[in-house]
Amino acid sequence: MESIRERLSKLDWKGVEDSLWAFGYARTPAVLIPEECAHLIAMYAHDRLFRSTIHMERFRFGVGEYRYFSYPVPPIVRDLRTHAYRFLAPIANGWVKALGEDPSYPRNLRDFLLACRSRNQTKPTPLLLRYEAGGYNCLHQDLYGDLAFPLQLTCFLSRPDDDYGGGEFLLVEQRPRSQSRGHAVVARQGEMVIFTNSWRPVAGRGGYYKANVRHGASTVTRGTRYALGVIFHDAR
Repeated sequence: MESIRERLSKLDWKGVEDSLWAFGYARTPAVLIPEECAHLIAMYAHDRLFRSTIHMERFRFGVGEYRYFSYPVPPIVRDLRTHAYRFLAPIANGWVKALGEDPSYPRNLRDFLLACRSRNQTKPTPLLLRYEAGGYNCLHQDLYGDLAFPLQLTCFLSRPDDDYGGGEFLLVEQRPRSQSRGHAVVARQGEMVIFTNSWRPVAGRGGYYKANVRHGASTVTRGTRYALGVIFHDAR
């Protein structure tokens, strides 16, 4: 079986970059196989793997539950985070440069996490999400401190139609003096959606500006939907 690193290296990263510039998100073919998805789902029941559990209704985030992994994160999560970052850092630096700022994201995740640590952001942010029928996630942004990487990914662990209905991945962009634009994505098991966690550069008359973007999940109508979220910056 190919490693996560090998599978990621075979993705069409030029296509990913083009889609991120055009829409703020990109959908990939399946990166995880069904057995790996089932293995990640089974982790949800093991308290020792997680540092925190969030009941979304309590905070009015939606209806459902998610759990943040503790360090060390499981190898499959570590590999996705480490090797995806290597391909996404140049794209993130291109976004920063388009806005007239100096590129600031290191080439590798280790150095980026050291920068997070220097700002007292030391808590891991990869998470597993679970929604039962009636569950949903309100539109939001995943910012956990002063330092934030502008891209993140979600890997879909459950099978649409077979395991659950509804539960589309949602992305909504708001541009100044313009109405919001939305995208709804139904991804197959093992596929990833790579997306901006808060903003993306958009070309305007005077150059590029930041368009505000939020993401969430529509209501699950039946069954259970699991997903793995990979955020690259750590939290305070």
